[in-house]
Amino acid sequence: MPAKTGRSELVLRVASSAVLAPLAIGVAYVGGWPFWAFWAAAACGILWEWRKIVADPGPVWKGLGECLIAIAAASAMMGRTDAMAVFIGLGIAVEAIVATTIHYRIWAAAGVLYAAALALSCVLLRRDADYGFVAIILLCAIVWATDILAYFVGRFVGGPKLWVRVSPKKTWSGAIGGAVGAVAATLVVARYANLANWVALGGLALVLSMVSQAGDLFESAFKRRFGVKDSSHVIPGHGGFMDRLDGFVAAAAVALMIGIARGSLGAPARGLLVW
Repeated sequence: MPAKTGRSELVLRVASSAVLAPLAIGVAYVGGWPFWAFWAAAACGILWEWRKIVADPGPVWKGLGECLIAIAAASAMMGRTDAMAVFIGLGIAVEAIVATTIHYRIWAAAGVLYAAALALSCVLLRRDADYGFVAIILLCAIVWATDILAYFVGRFVGGPKLWVRVSPKKTWSGAIGGAVGAVAATLVVARYANLANWVALGGLALVLSMVSQAGDLFESAFKRRFGVKDSSHVIPGHGGFMDRLDGFVAAAAVALMIGIARGSLGAPARGLLVW
């Protein structure tokens, strides 16, 4: 029975990915408001799940935090980073004020930052007319290759566990396989996007792959802290938004920081890709 259940879950994961991956690539290609809507919806879903996991019994103003994150992402898309910061601050304030205790206020504020990191990182990277689309595709390639190779290498090679207390199924072999897969995927993207300095891009892929896996472990630790297995059951075979995007949130946030550090707030995709 467990083997049959495992196969069924894998089929569901593959089917969900076959729908979501082309959709993510499609909106990345189109850009603009469809891209904003896609990632704003994902960020709102993450905040909703975060609040459910933390389980604050207080009178949450339903949807206000999510609306403020969506408006912040729209401000970022229009180049109004000042307004973006204001709306994120308001979101943190709203979620913290309505929480019932200091304990919940801390978790509520952290939830806004975590959800906003996804939408704002993607929107700010995609804004670059020359490199935005390639930056998003590269980010997807790194995270997806990491997830896929880590899953299959860990399953078939096995070996020592990565962090048993937090994620009993993850192995060192899977982590290494995921990192190698991320580098290979990056070189393929670099080849077709005519990006130079493959050595630097390979190093970038290695870093972002490790960050993605750290993000996965963080989400596992967060759920264990509150005794939850899946963040929700919105996505068949994957659980919820957080379960599907945990590594992507971390990798996107770090990719944005690297892009800003090497380029500027106005062109982080160029800073990320041009070495």
